[in-house]
Amino acid sequence: MWEKYRKNVAMTGAQDVAAALAEVSSPVDAAFLQRFFKTGDGQYGAGDVFIGVRVPATRAVARRFADLPLDDIDALLDSPIHEHRLAALVILVTRFERSTKDPELRTQIADRYIGAVRRGRVNNWDLVDSSAPAILGGYLFDRPRDLLLEFAHSTDLWQRRVAMLATGGFITRGDASTTLALAEVLLTDREDLIHKAVGWMLREVGKRIDRSLLTDFLEAHAARMPRTALSYATEHLTAAERRHFRSLRA
Repeated sequence: MWEKYRKNVAMTGAQDVAAALAEVSSPVDAAFLQRFFKTGDGQYGAGDVFIGVRVPATRAVARRFADLPLDDIDALLDSPIHEHRLAALVILVTRFERSTKDPELRTQIADRYIGAVRRGRVNNWDLVDSSAPAILGGYLFDRPRDLLLEFAHSTDLWQRRVAMLATGGFITRGDASTTLALAEVLLTDREDLIHKAVGWMLREVGKRIDRSLLTDFLEAHAARMPRTALSYATEHLTAAERRHFRSLRA
């Protein structure tokens, strides 16, 4: 499939990354990953294509191409092959994290990333989770965060997960405000992957910033929280506290 696709792009670097990934791919792993990432009809990853490269191997390839031009990264992000998109995101994250003294490059990377999210190229949970906290969480920390509210209200599952996971970058810097605000927006979301994201980020607020911020949120909202979100959020609380918040939901 990449052979057909790459005729439409002129980026030699993108082709080199694709070739390097093909060298470490496995048909057996491809079949497993297709199942693991729910690519069947009606599932959240429907239509995604895997060539069978495990994450450590993908990251090793990405390290070899750490200076890949942004246009080549865009070409990989537009590939139908999942591992191409993951490698592109790993490279973007690395470039973003090492460019702390180059605000112009960080803006370019963030803009490329936002464009990829908008056109549906960051479209599975591993792609979101490995990129949103570092790139958007890092870029928007000292900027307006209206984009995340827009994504949180999107009809697109992955934009909503990007919004929630991006706040992980704020949490590591001691700011829980956007996490709590978006958790409230997404409280009654119908998708299990959003329930998990909300619960996970709330748990991190309690672990990394202030336990009372978590418990106060749960006192106010546990009654309406999906079971999965509540379970994730209370994972590190005491057994008595978990029982208390489950009783509010009941």
